[in-house]
Amino acid sequence: MDVKWYGHASFLITTDQGTTIITDPYEPGAYGGGISYGPISDEADIVTVSHDHSDHNYVAGLPGKPQVIKGAGRHEAKGIIFEGFATYHDASRGSERGENTIFTFVADGIKVCHLGDLGHILTDKEVEEIGQVEVLFIPVGGFYTIDPDEAAKVVNQLRPKLTIPMHCKTEKCNFPIVPVDQFLQGKKEVKRISDSSFSFSKKELEDGMGIVVLIAAL
Repeated sequence: MDVKWYGHASFLITTDQGTTIITDPYEPGAYGGGISYGPISDEADIVTVSHDHSDHNYVAGLPGKPQVIKGAGRHEAKGIIFEGFATYHDASRGSERGENTIFTFVADGIKVCHLGDLGHILTDKEVEEIGQVEVLFIPVGGFYTIDPDEAAKVVNQLRPKLTIPMHCKTEKCNFPIVPVDQFLQGKKEVKRISDSSFSFSKKELEDGMGIVVLIAAL
């Protein structure tokens, strides 16, 4: 499996069979330039959208005609089963920022979980429904989502083999959120990769890969 971080909560996941999945595509320049990552030019077979905010749902800006996965429940695309779990964009049951969908899917024998703009610690029921996770994409910037301390708690809830932080302050994100470093403080097994992408196998995940920090591609 290959993972490429475009920026914000948007990734390109490429399976060993060549199926391509883009998560939460952002609109360049959204929110008055708050998001200044560049346009996504890769074609994808599938796109997941956790919620309808323009920094997460800009499917119209993608090339080609990908199949769009939205909302809670079971979805199928290119032979891959996606499970959507209804959660909230805030800690007030959606009264501040609305709903959010967590997606899980299995590809290359690896269970992947993208938390979208999760705004709260998971309940025991949600943890049970999501199940065992191997790769976790988690927001860590706070303000609009869970903050670094809350993100650490969610990681402990789900216990993934590999954690990939997202939705954090960078030079191309002018939102009032914090950089990834605050989430990394005190953490062991942190690997910073001087690239936007990396590849791994099911076997490499067996003993755990800790936290991998990527550089935004765009």
